[in-house]
Amino acid sequence: MEKYFENSTKEEILDRAELFVLDMDGTFYLENDILDGALDFLDSVEKSGKKYMFFTNNSSQSSAAYIDKLAKMNCHISKDMIMTSGDVMIRYLNSFYKGKSVYLLGTPSLYETFREGGINLFQPEVDEKDGFVPADTANIPDIVVVAFDKTLNYNRLTNACTYIRNGATFLSTHLDINCPMKGGFIIDCGAICAAIELSTGKKPKYVGKPFNETVEMIVDATGMDKDKIAFVGDRIYTDVATGVNNGAIGVLVMTGETKLMDIPGSEVKPDVVYDSIKEMGEMLRKRF
Repeated sequence: MEKYFENSTKEEILDRAELFVLDMDGTFYLENDILDGALDFLDSVEKSGKKYMFFTNNSSQSSAAYIDKLAKMNCHISKDMIMTSGDVMIRYLNSFYKGKSVYLLGTPSLYETFREGGINLFQPEVDEKDGFVPADTANIPDIVVVAFDKTLNYNRLTNACTYIRNGATFLSTHLDINCPMKGGFIIDCGAICAAIELSTGKKPKYVGKPFNETVEMIVDATGMDKDKIAFVGDRIYTDVATGVNNGAIGVLVMTGETKLMDIPGSEVKPDVVYDSIKEMGEMLRKRF
């Protein structure tokens, strides 16, 4: 693999990193199939005395659901070893908008996670009615939070726009445009936000990868110095940028969305590029 876009050698990164924050879809597995060498990589990390955890921008499921999914792949982790952009949003809301009413575009799983996190969810009766019913502009929530909502319908999308147009703060869990699937992609949170932005003229504040709120939450949870944390993933604009833009390490793997031809034209350059976490595990094993 060409190295003209790399800032560090593969060996240097493996030596420097003490915590590997792994993306999931496109990095550790693809849909329901674990990628070759993924478990061997985790074994190499453990035997080297280093640590790993998972972080996904995909806010359509709860951390508990991801723990169950990983267990079916023979990867058994505890709750403190995984975070989602939904978790970061809950922390952000409780830190800066405690008690404020929140209209959430999210799956039932995320609704439950928000409730458990103490978020004051705004649920208008109009959401339960059949057909299109305009939102009541006399009853506006304080905040609209947009997540990766696979249950989204026209009514709720329109209501979110109405609320934002009438003064609600516009927040979003993450900016991923597409979610990788076998044979292609499906639209993700960033694409939903783009439709809302075009309709309202308002831009959201994002808190998942690649933003500092994510890094701060991981640092607080692990006590690890930022420059010892390697964010590993298949996307430059989220996974890699989280490390590169926030004083940590940005590692790109070529098992998901990004292609080699994408790298030279990207504003964000990976600190290092591996074919896969399988390659990382094989190289790490040789370091001890």
